[in-house]
Amino acid sequence: MAIETEFGELQLPAERLSAMPGARSRGFGSSLYQIAIYGVLIVAGIIAVIPFLYVVSTSLKDNASLFSYPPEWIPSEPTLTNFQTLLENYPYLRWMLNSLIVAAAVTVIKVLIDSMAGYAFAKMSFPGRDALFLVVLMTLMVPFAATLIPLFIIVRNLNLTNTYLGLILPALASPIGIFMMRQFIESLPSDLENAARLDGCTEFQIFRRVILPLMKPGLVVLGVFTFMTQWTSYLWPLVISTREDMLTLTVGVQSLRSLFTVNWGVLSAGAVLSMLPLILVFLFLQRYFIAGSIAGALKE
Repeated sequence: MAIETEFGELQLPAERLSAMPGARSRGFGSSLYQIAIYGVLIVAGIIAVIPFLYVVSTSLKDNASLFSYPPEWIPSEPTLTNFQTLLENYPYLRWMLNSLIVAAAVTVIKVLIDSMAGYAFAKMSFPGRDALFLVVLMTLMVPFAATLIPLFIIVRNLNLTNTYLGLILPALASPIGIFMMRQFIESLPSDLENAARLDGCTEFQIFRRVILPLMKPGLVVLGVFTFMTQWTSYLWPLVISTREDMLTLTVGVQSLRSLFTVNWGVLSAGAVLSMLPLILVFLFLQRYFIAGSIAGALKE
């Protein structure tokens, strides 16, 4: 490395530079910072995993082991009786199918609609675009509890209670996906669609052939976020579904708790099975999810 002095340029080897006190102190401080960061992440990871491991442990215990003291973290005699009881005595598979249908349908439709709406707000010019997008953002500030009763009255008057449409249609009105897609599409260079316009492509062709292939990470983020939100949704399915065969997984598992007694083993087994699809979805799409999450930070 060259250092400018009053006598000219002085060349110092890398070994000499690394041995300088300032370099060593900076390297030591950086190592301490990394150790502290990793320590905090490890502690946070342990805190997040412990409740899940305890639920798994509870699901593998019999009734006698559930109330043993001190409690057993690792069951001495693990059993699958709770899972067998859950699948044989309750319509658990039906609840899972309902959740899968609702979550998959909402995810596919929202990814399609929100990506097109995000493209319109990000790349197209039309009268009232900014004002309309402001209205979309304002709807994010309205809590769902404030619209629950009017929404239920509308769905009931349309005879959509205890139907898949009644579970799916209200979830499509969430504006967070439009905001996410607009922010992601704005980070894409404008030269590509301008070149496509010069070639005579329509706006839909530009969206389908140019923009859509570039926004796959963003679509994965929106899809995973929407699927997880719908899979764990509880309040609206609780209100709109009254028949046992139309309950979603979250409501069905909660119904396992009776008024006076709770079979914690069966309840834990239902919780474990309900978490498995979310874990699998995130593991398979983790690479795209992380890429899409950090894409907005790379905007120049």
